[in-house]
Amino acid sequence: MSPGTRTVVVDNASSDGTLTAIDNQPGLQIIANRVNRGFAAAVNQGVQAAEAEFILLVNPDVKILTPVDKLIEAARLYGLAAGRLVNEYGTDQKGFALRSFPRPADLIFELAGLNRLWPSNPVNRRYRCLDRDMNQPGPVEQPPGALLMFRRDVWKRLGGLDERFFPIWFEDVDFCVRSIAAGYRIEYVPCVVAEHHGGHSAGALPPGCRAVLWCDSLLEYAAKHFRSLDYRAICLAVVLTSVPRMVAGMIRQRTLSPVVGYSKVVRSASRRFILGRGSRQGHRNS
Repeated sequence: MSPGTRTVVVDNASSDGTLTAIDNQPGLQIIANRVNRGFAAAVNQGVQAAEAEFILLVNPDVKILTPVDKLIEAARLYGLAAGRLVNEYGTDQKGFALRSFPRPADLIFELAGLNRLWPSNPVNRRYRCLDRDMNQPGPVEQPPGALLMFRRDVWKRLGGLDERFFPIWFEDVDFCVRSIAAGYRIEYVPCVVAEHHGGHSAGALPPGCRAVLWCDSLLEYAAKHFRSLDYRAICLAVVLTSVPRMVAGMIRQRTLSPVVGYSKVVRSASRRFILGRGSRQGHRNS
């Protein structure tokens, strides 16, 4: 740990022995939540407790491999900075690479599975920045939230992460959108590298539950950032693509449990389609 560095660990009511494992580690400030407050709320807790000028947001499944001084330099200049994530073999982690902000077409292609079936399609190439040289630094719209640095004044001006994205997904995208809209820049710094295993928090959720939560957060993002017509198009896409995704889940898991999860997804998306953007979840933080 570098001199002057303060490490805050926020535990969201984990049951895997995390608190026991880190209890005797020197230099850690541990915040142990009795219930899972969600990723955004946990981040806000940690930032509030850290009281530092520069905050480095690190997921629990990330191992930093290089010094982060260049992130501090970039964040000092621009407001936010992100490093490069690699897998255990040291190659770029495609699933968590840089992206552009999602447009309605991007999310519809994701829902329909077109980006998996045809990853080189023009929509996906733009969305996942497939033509970008990952060795070159520069501005980016949506970096991985697993290794993201920002200045405290940026976080305070934006009111922190939006806790309506509960428990996970799209809270980091929303934070980046609001950062750039406020006039800040997010700088990609590829010389700062971290190993990321991916899916640590989401992997603990049952498959059916993951589908419900992901779609809820997707619809919350669409309600917040898209026009009414585009929002309803996303709602309709969620409904129409739920059946094939449900069938695929039943085949893959060899169980009928996806029926329960996707039924909830369809009900939620249908309600949102009818009521429009006024059906957003109750305000917590924006």
